[in-house]
Amino acid sequence: MESLKTVIQGVAVQLVISCTYSLSMCMSLRYEPTDPYVVRAAFFTDTEELAEWVLGRDLLADGLRGSAGSGDIRIWPAVGRGDEAMYIALGSPADAALLEVPVQDIRTFLEHTEELVPRGTESGHIDWNLELANLFAKG
Repeated sequence: MESLKTVIQGVAVQLVISCTYSLSMCMSLRYEPTDPYVVRAAFFTDTEELAEWVLGRDLLADGLRGSAGSGDIRIWPAVGRGDEAMYIALGSPADAALLEVPVQDIRTFLEHTEELVPRGTESGHIDWNLELANLFAKG
């Protein structure tokens, strides 16, 4: 397996508290070609603990074009904001963190990931022998 670099990008986001109030925070997106289907989104909380969510790379891409996801991760374009912003809801529908995220930052991040691993070629970047060994070791 060839070694490919990791794509990491910080994104300034707004944590939406209400219709009139939001907090600025930073989300760090990380993509590793050895785990080609996922993007890790990390946030530091007020306790300095890292909160990390695992998002599907395809889910992020689909969220650029329309509503995507269900359950704990939902993404959709911000209505009336043109191509400027999108929303990412993390958590249950009753208790979710709602983030307003700049579309261009997500688009740029995804373009960098696709330079390393084009969509549709992900399975060729997985070490299947290692995955099988891990699976049998756990069983």
